[in-house]
Parts: sequence; C-alpha cells; structure tokens
Amino acid sequence: MRRRDFIRLAGGAVAWPLVAQAQEARKVFRILWVSTATEPDPFLDGFREGLRATGYVEGKNVIFETCCSPGNPQALREFISELRRGDADLVVSSGPATRAMTAVTEVPVLFALSGDPVALGVVKSLAQPGTNFTGATFLSLELAGKRVELLKDIYPKVRKLAVLSNTDHPGEPSEWRATMQACNGLGIDPVYIPFFGARELDSALRTAAGVVADAMLVFPDAVTMVHRASIAALALAHRLPSMFGWCEYCEAGGLLSYGANQRATYYWLASYADRILRGEDPATLPVMRPEKFELAINLKTARRLGVQLDTSSILFRANKVIA
Repeated sequence: MRRRDFIRLAGGAVAWPLVAQAQEARKVFRILWVSTATEPDPFLDGFREGLRATGYVEGKNVIFETCCSPGNPQALREFISELRRGDADLVVSSGPATRAMTAVTEVPVLFALSGDPVALGVVKSLAQPGTNFTGATFLSLELAGKRVELLKDIYPKVRKLAVLSNTDHPGEPSEWRATMQACNGLGIDPVYIPFFGARELDSALRTAAGVVADAMLVFPDAVTMVHRASIAALALAHRLPSMFGWCEYCEAGGLLSYGANQRATYYWLASYADRILRGEDPATLPVMRPEKFELAINLKTARRLGVQLDTSSILFRANKVIA
C-alpha cells in the first residue's frame, strides 16, 4: 500500500509548509496519529478535545497527520522508516496500531492499549516505562472479575459461561486467570473458547454457538471490537445474555458492558502529549490506568432475551442505558 493511499492531512485545510512559514518564530508541533480504525475516529476527537483544553490550537501551534490502515496493522509498518527521519514530534498510536510501532525508538510514542503494554514489550513497567513509549492501558484484572459478578447479578441463573478470548491479545493469560477465579467464587463453570486473531474468530464463534452455555462473556480487544455486532447477534440468536468490556459493544446489541470510557481516556492522554512536547521524558511518565468505569445496559436486548431487570439495582447503577 502506498503512502498516499492512506495518509492525509487531518481536515485537509492545514498545509504544513504554509503554517511553518507563518509561524517561523514559534514552534509548531507535528503529531502523527496512527490507527487501524476507520475514519472518522471518535477517539481522535477525544484526544483533540484534550489538546484544546491544554491550550493547543490546530494550525497555530500543532498540526495533525492521520495514518489510518483499517484492520491492517502491518501496512502501518511502512511508516517506521519515515518516522526515523525525525519529522514528527510525537506519535499517538491507537489500539493495535501500537504493535506496528514497537520498533520505533527515535520518536516519543503515546499509546492507548486494551492489553498489557509490558507483555507487548513497549514499556518495562507501568510505573516506570523506561522507554520512548508511555500512555494508557484499559486492561484491569479487577474488571475481569467484576464483569462476571455483574452478569451474575443480572442473570442469577448462569451456571455455565462461554468465555470468548483472543489469545493474540497482550496480557490475555492474566485476564483469563482472573475470570476463572471469579467464576469459581460464584459457582460458575467457565468454558474457555480461545482464538488467535481475526482469522480464527469465525471458528470460535461456531464453537461458542455449539456450547450449551447459559451466558457469554467476551474479552475486549481490537478483534472482538471490530466484530462486535456479529458477536452480539450470535449471542442473541442463541439466547445468551452477554457481557462485554466497553459500551460500544453494548451499543452494537450486547446486553451488558463494564469498562473504561475510551473517549475520556484519550482526552486525558492529551495531558501527557502536552508534557512530552514541553520536554518531559516519556520514560518517566507512568502508564495511566483509568479509575472510573461505566456500566452500560441494552434494554432492547434484555427484552428480547426475556431478562427481567431489577430496577432498584442494575438500572440504578448503570451509567448508560440503551433503549
């Protein structure tokens, strides 16, 4: 894939040479946004909003370039040589695009990753990254157990739980262990349905359809996120109450989700961008871990499954109710 096929200036109205000429006396920072999502990217909007809150104005003291290769992280690797020329002041990698950036050492890289950045090898520890990478991780083992508890709350009949898990996801073994522990404590028999990347997802879904389970839990990652609508449809077709990691799954037809608000995380990630652009070393900036989480419920899905909701508990606790 050639560069011009999937890189373009964000908004199309900002021309780097013109900005540079007009701002010769001032630094205009160049930020490269790297993503495997399709455009428009709502998370980029969250990051931009955060930058504006810290005083940055696009075209005046910062410009964006977006490098998007929907569903194909490999294509992004072509940019590594370009990045090594040092033209960019900062790279922001969204989701699985971080994998394509692992060889980049010349430019600070901010990431927002659903998995474990230590397992991926981009930081040495969450507290002290020790590399040119830092950012935020959505992975929280506490959430793995909490998702099982919430599913049990809304559907007490669950005894056998199908667990759909992408083993290509950094930190997946830890997430599976935490889920097993939660299931054991609640008297639930988890049925592990692993798959490796997108190419094995269809096979895993067929396996999930054949498991005589009471409910389904899906680990959040880029692959299940992309295919969230088909996964939610399968759960509904087999009358499985489903639990996911982020509200986007619930909006696509899943019954429940519990996890970080991704857009808000990208907003706060912009504060790290500001600190790095001001000269701080990303090696010393601890990886963020979201502390506020949202519970989402899809009432339409609940009605189709015949799930009786306790309005005094789950609905009262929900941050987002999808009618």
